[in-house]
Amino acid sequence: MAFENLSEKLSAAFKRLRGKGRLTEADVKEAMREVRLALLEADVSYKVVKSFINTVTARATGAEVLESLSPAQMVIKIVNEELCALMGSESQKLIIGPKSPSVVMLVGLQGAGKTTNGAKLAAFMKRQGKRPLLAACDIYRPAAIAQLETVGAKLDIPVFQMGQSDPVDIAKAAVEHAKRFGNDLVFLDTAGRLHVDEALMDELRRIKAAVEPSEILLVVDAMTGQDAVNAASAFNDALDITGVMLTKLDGDARGGAALSVKAVTGKPIKFSGTGEKLDAIEVFHPDRMASRILGMGDMLSFIEKAEQSFDEKKAAEMLERLKQNRFTLNDFRDQLAQVKNMGSIQELAGMLPGVDAKALAGAQINEKDLAHIEAILQSMTPDERENPSLLNSSRKKRIAQGSGTSVVEINRMLKQYEVTKQLTKQMSGSKRRRGMKFPGLPF
Repeated sequence: MAFENLSEKLSAAFKRLRGKGRLTEADVKEAMREVRLALLEADVSYKVVKSFINTVTARATGAEVLESLSPAQMVIKIVNEELCALMGSESQKLIIGPKSPSVVMLVGLQGAGKTTNGAKLAAFMKRQGKRPLLAACDIYRPAAIAQLETVGAKLDIPVFQMGQSDPVDIAKAAVEHAKRFGNDLVFLDTAGRLHVDEALMDELRRIKAAVEPSEILLVVDAMTGQDAVNAASAFNDALDITGVMLTKLDGDARGGAALSVKAVTGKPIKFSGTGEKLDAIEVFHPDRMASRILGMGDMLSFIEKAEQSFDEKKAAEMLERLKQNRFTLNDFRDQLAQVKNMGSIQELAGMLPGVDAKALAGAQINEKDLAHIEAILQSMTPDERENPSLLNSSRKKRIAQGSGTSVVEINRMLKQYEVTKQLTKQMSGSKRRRGMKFPGLPF
């Protein structure tokens, strides 16, 4: 996860502060030196770091903080607030213009992930009830049009293309196409370059003038650090961008771009790409990201991810079965599928306060084990899945042969099922007694 090393270093600095009880001005300044080094190592812009440290130090060395009962907590609170301010304070929505269709220009350097993440964003807006159209305006990169069409087909989003025509003409024709076919959002996948050059900027300025986009989103690779900030500054000067989309935040990124780009451009980070899956895109929440950087977790994102992963219809059906004291292997299979959809254990752990995500480095939901369980369940008859007590020795041998597994694996799976069954019943009972809700859990 991005910011992992930064989070570790900040936690170490604050741990020393907590151990001191009362703080002196020298204690705070020593901690700020460590914070400064941590931010610079994370590839945050030097000017941004200098301004950030000066602001935090001025607030943290005030009498109100140093004379408080818990000065270390006050310092951490100030750092949290300033990190939020650095990244934009509040989440921002996509700008929808007064006229339909609204046009979103996706710009950025080659390799930043414009094509894939632009399609992800289109799918995100489709889930919000919009009717997006993807337009292939990158006529230079080999297979760029084919890539957009492939991703569009997977997401069931139409793609407009005119081959190797002039990109300005393609953009104008895409808007007219959207008007005719009722698409209310047009995403222009524009060309990138290995480096910012005047020919690219001139083409982008001509597209902007031709279609008057309501949003110009700069797609930035979070793993490029300071280079991403330099590119953001250049694109903003040329096009007056309206926002930023960060990609590859799930990778081993130092995170400097996320902490610098808002301060350098004055434009908000609106979305972040968090994985390779086509639904791995999120609204960027500065306050939640600041909490994760400081090791405080991000329960709201955890809950939202859980809620996205479960089927409300299946949840209602399971609730009825639980009322009848029934939890079958079919229910067990559904729960496993939902956990699988939530992603890696490490990613989820990073959202929970007090959990060391690095200790779970590389921990993934084991795809091979899940595949074996799915094969075992598929090899059972409907009656066996509904009534596992039918599974005697001969039935298990038959299932093992049919699924390419062993009786040992079947017994292990049945033990997992029994544990899940008991836990589900306990949590369901707890909910009914206390009127509690467990977001994302199907009961």
